[in-house]
Amino acid sequence: MSTAPSIDDIVQQADPKAPVVIFDHVSIGFEGNEVLKDISFTVSPGETRIILGPAGGGKSVLMKLCDGLFQPDSGSITVFGQEISHLREEQIYPVRAHIGMVFQESALFDSLTVRDNVGYRLMEEHLSPEEVERRVLEALRFVELEDKINNFPPQLSGGMRRRVAIARAIISNPGLLLYDSPTAGLDPITSTTIVELVVKQRDVSHTTSLLVTHRLQDAFTLVTHHYNEKTKAMEPLPKGQLDETARFMVLHEGHIVFDGTTEQLLTSDDPFLQDYIS
Repeated sequence: MSTAPSIDDIVQQADPKAPVVIFDHVSIGFEGNEVLKDISFTVSPGETRIILGPAGGGKSVLMKLCDGLFQPDSGSITVFGQEISHLREEQIYPVRAHIGMVFQESALFDSLTVRDNVGYRLMEEHLSPEEVERRVLEALRFVELEDKINNFPPQLSGGMRRRVAIARAIISNPGLLLYDSPTAGLDPITSTTIVELVVKQRDVSHTTSLLVTHRLQDAFTLVTHHYNEKTKAMEPLPKGQLDETARFMVLHEGHIVFDGTTEQLLTSDDPFLQDYIS
């Protein structure tokens, strides 16, 4: 008797050109308030989708729908070729294992050390303590915090906690990374450090990602800079060049009002978009 393929097999065997994420006429509301209205878009492999829009436009809800934390009222959501819209919680776990998410407020466990916060997913997979330690150190080295491995989150600055959250998100080498306002509440210098890590992850690992931000400066830093592995630093792209993996999506009052390239966004004659990006 044959068995159904696992999500691991499906991800590995998937068409490398097939969309990683598909939203098809998705709507969702809470207590009678429709937050997202008939949302449709796709995210291609290796793409960085930057999601902009005023507060309350449904950006964070969209990210939680991608991760299966919310279910839509209507429409369908496909991730890695799997329709996840109405799966039970235990059914979503195998798909979610291939998704890394950085929550807006880091969402770390204050009672656990940095080591255990970063490695808890691997511990749940019953990997050996030696393998967990190796991969935790590797992830913390990526965000330059290996010296904080024994600290607890309350002992860290806000920027450090955000970097630990990124380490936790990347530790399983996910096929999809979701960043929900990773620089929210941080000062400009610390925000730049976080953006540099996002650029580094994009350019070193080429992971498909969705990123919500309220800071236009962060968004345009992402599209005008790259990570130089020789200098180990984020650097501006040559004048006139833009990151080819980036696409923008703008949400307003629950609707997609723009979905396109950086150049299309900058040259749009839509009054709302002109006012928003000015």
